[in-house]
Amino acid sequence: MAKKRPQTKAGKQQLKDGEIPVVGAREPCPCGSGRRYKACHGRAAAQAVTELVHRPFEGLAGECDWVALRELVPAATVELTLKDGLPEGVPSVTLATVLPMAWPALRRDDGSVLLALQNDTPSGDLSRDLADILRRALDAEPGSPVAAQRVPADAPRLQDVLDPDAAFEPVVHSGFEFWVPDAENATPEVSASLERANEAAIPTTRLAGVDAAYWCETPEKNHLRWVMPHAEERLLDALARLHAAGTSSLGEGTRLVGSFRAHGLMVPVWDLPSSMGAEECEKPAAEFAERLTEALASDAPLTGEERRARGGLTNRQVTLS
Repeated sequence: MAKKRPQTKAGKQQLKDGEIPVVGAREPCPCGSGRRYKACHGRAAAQAVTELVHRPFEGLAGECDWVALRELVPAATVELTLKDGLPEGVPSVTLATVLPMAWPALRRDDGSVLLALQNDTPSGDLSRDLADILRRALDAEPGSPVAAQRVPADAPRLQDVLDPDAAFEPVVHSGFEFWVPDAENATPEVSASLERANEAAIPTTRLAGVDAAYWCETPEKNHLRWVMPHAEERLLDALARLHAAGTSSLGEGTRLVGSFRAHGLMVPVWDLPSSMGAEECEKPAAEFAERLTEALASDAPLTGEERRARGGLTNRQVTLS
């Protein structure tokens, strides 16, 4: 015979959905239903954890730069504008690539908020998790870090919280001194974290003439990583047309070597000579953007050579997220 479910005691207070804490999957649900958590309110939480949102930043201003700061750029900040304005006592909200001690967010002593982008999050919707961390950081006591936590599936996302008309303008830094207003008086833990982060940071520059293109310097060669908003299949076709025509490079000594996939977007990558800095990339990148626009506009079937070029580009894709 099937086991009887324990009955909820009469008069036991029923909790609202927003008040229900997370417990073990086989434990009684805190809502008082008498069912196990995994069969009650844990069901929606489990679905939220496993359901992956492939383009979490879609609809946000600067989607391509969001992806770049999440996956490619070591040290950068962006001033964020909230849809409903800043709460009293919060002078500013700043998005940062990472924060000391890998904190998801920090409410500084002056009340300002730093929100970290490069952190593990508990669900498959990065936008929703970041919005929850931001909301709790706005309410945190000054001087307090904020941890990530499981978020209800119907919780607001960044698209609900941020002003869609505000500009998204990343500022790339050479190091992480933006973490603390007075680095000399930082705690030993933060100072050690700052030193480690600065040692690991790869010199990176955002190009001024095109959107979401980032030059970076490595010991052997330099690279240009360019996050693009176009649909993957159409972009692959366009890159294949240019590659087959011998016009996919950024000049002598450069080569389109492949691409990343990240958060639903493609990131073509070029190898550059060590002598080619960010300034030397500006003109070739702008010229390539014009060639790419023309190639994207073509609806002609790919030729045999273009199909082979497309196959080679597809084989050199690496998925980051």
